[in-house]
Amino acid sequence: MTFSTLDLSINTPDTALEIGGQPASVLLQNTDRVASRMVGYFATCMAPCRTLPGEQLRGDVTKLTRSCLALAAEMFDKRAVPDDEQLDEVREAAAQWAREAVPLGTILRAYHEGLRIAFGLVTARAKADDVDELLVATDLMLELLEAITAAVSDAYVDEQHLVAREHHTAAQTLASTLLSGRSSSALARQTGIPIAESYQVVALSIPEHPDERESRVDEQVAARRKLRRLQSALATVFDSRVLALLSTKGGTLLIPVDAGAVMLTGEVLALLTEAAAVPLTATPVLGNTEQIPEAAEQAHELLNLVRVAGRAPGLYQMADLAVEYQLTRGGPATRRIATILDPLDAHPELFDTMRAYLGNDMNRQLTAKQLYVHPNTVDYRLRRISQLTTIDLATSAGISQAAIALLARDLDRSIARRL
Repeated sequence: MTFSTLDLSINTPDTALEIGGQPASVLLQNTDRVASRMVGYFATCMAPCRTLPGEQLRGDVTKLTRSCLALAAEMFDKRAVPDDEQLDEVREAAAQWAREAVPLGTILRAYHEGLRIAFGLVTARAKADDVDELLVATDLMLELLEAITAAVSDAYVDEQHLVAREHHTAAQTLASTLLSGRSSSALARQTGIPIAESYQVVALSIPEHPDERESRVDEQVAARRKLRRLQSALATVFDSRVLALLSTKGGTLLIPVDAGAVMLTGEVLALLTEAAAVPLTATPVLGNTEQIPEAAEQAHELLNLVRVAGRAPGLYQMADLAVEYQLTRGGPATRRIATILDPLDAHPELFDTMRAYLGNDMNRQLTAKQLYVHPNTVDYRLRRISQLTTIDLATSAGISQAAIALLARDLDRSIARRL
């Protein structure tokens, strides 16, 4: 038989499909009995289905099995696969099971096994002269399997996306409430998200991905992809427990602190960095739930210090930034340190030389190479710095004084810009 003949027979609904001298649908029409047998088989022989509650097997699964048997029987009678509207019940069930967290694999295996059993019943009485009808029946059953698989998968994934968006919105609302210091107990009850007694409050910086600077790529699309990769990694690493307020440039994480919980460490940040494909910088601060607003303010202040001090990406605790943090506390001494370098304002090349010299661990050759000047020029500029500021970069005391003065100056100007 050619494919054209087969297609013609499928699309000729004048007579019901017959196998073994009777309509193929006959053995499927007693849906109660057949469905009961099928569900019993699911419960005892299919490992994934054995984990489903008995009530669900007797109720939803049995009802849907009867519905699918009726669809299959009608399909054989009409020689036509059910249309999209007839699969609405299948889609509704898939959406419900997605909300109940029934694995998609379990659902699809049940459908596939059920249709296999149904096909076995239909073809059990086949005779030698039923070959043409068996080919038609096989093609119809494969089309039905394809239609049901697509309907179930699409509905399940759509519902999962909806659930994820609802959880994401609830988590963002709860995070905003905690960061503002408002009462969050009622909101926690509404969202079902538990509130911990304390949190690791993290300020996070997310730099641009190279794709965001690529002229041939839509920078907003590239930025959103970067953020989605990071959000997915956060959900995986922290088991969807982290509360996050993030943009494509950074934001705040609230990581609950309790027994066995994963905390943000250097190793964990490395995993997130790999997922986002950009070097992340994070500054965590621990605090009780009622201290979250203050902890967040401190964490973001530390993150700004990392940026101003020109530190490399990575994880920074308060101990790593103690000097920088203390310099931001103000006072006469801090202001005096910040003004030591004022005489160099008229000589930007001296500032550049000082920064390069300190950044290259006082290596004259590297500094000269970086600045594209002769090493003797570096020596001359270092002497000029000493003459104008009394800071002698040939001594350890002068080097420490220069580093602190530069930092104090940068911090002072950073704070002034924010004001």
